[in-house]
Amino acid sequence: MSALAFTLVALLLAGPVPALLARATWPMRAPRAAIVLWQSIALAAVLSAFSAGIAIASRLFVPGPDGRPTATITSEIAVLGWPVWTAYVLVLAVTLLIGARLMLAVVQVAIATRRRRAHHRMVVDLVGKAQDRGVRVLDVPEPLAYCLPGVRSRVVVSEGTLKTLADNEVTAILSHERAHLRARHDLVLEMFTAVHAAFPRFVRSGSALDAVRLLIEMLADDAAVRATGPTPLARALVTCATGRTPAGALAAGGPTTVVRVRRLGGAGNSIPVAITAYAAAAAVLVMPTVALAVPWLTELHRLFIA
Repeated sequence: MSALAFTLVALLLAGPVPALLARATWPMRAPRAAIVLWQSIALAAVLSAFSAGIAIASRLFVPGPDGRPTATITSEIAVLGWPVWTAYVLVLAVTLLIGARLMLAVVQVAIATRRRRAHHRMVVDLVGKAQDRGVRVLDVPEPLAYCLPGVRSRVVVSEGTLKTLADNEVTAILSHERAHLRARHDLVLEMFTAVHAAFPRFVRSGSALDAVRLLIEMLADDAAVRATGPTPLARALVTCATGRTPAGALAAGGPTTVVRVRRLGGAGNSIPVAITAYAAAAAVLVMPTVALAVPWLTELHRLFIA
């Protein structure tokens, strides 16, 4: 039962739950807490998948007459029966596949992203004009603004941005990009990208990655609002909305601009909503672990101590 429960929880947290949460509107009033909730859901899904495999392994490798674990998984066919044994082996295989894909995805995403950023940083340093605090200005008439996170981070704006925006609007857009760099929002995106790639396509949901992209932009928007107010930021976002962004960068504009500008004119962040989201994040991560970990810990104790 513990293996079945872990499997169901992993499937729910990988597909239906993210799809429902992505359609909610309250995260716009508590973006930081919503990101924590998304992280808890992703972590709980991964832990539940691994726990299902451990619980099943404890059934497949039960102690033999001498008290030691059996040498092969096929020796339990007679005890469990072909249907149950086959289901156990399939779930265990999927669990191992998810674990291998997760480790591979983490490495692949990290390497590919850093290579793209390093290459683009080199280009920006060669063709751009240096300003204060790591800002590079490109001789491009189109308004654009983005940042390249990392150890050698850069904020990149175009001549078109500086000529089009007022001083307070330039301050707003730079505050937005520096908020990304300061909070290392790129690492949050890398984690969700890796988790998204790890789960099989028939159970995973793309809602989590899209929702987190929007939420981290809202967090950077909040930092810019604290520096200049909502109106200069809204004008700057609209101006830079169509600017092209290189792969691996975090841009101020983009397809979410309309939603974010509307949010700037809304009611603002809500402390009660944030507290509720933090409590939900703790429940998602802690309660299933406590409720479901005890059975398989008991099985492991029986397996190795018996």
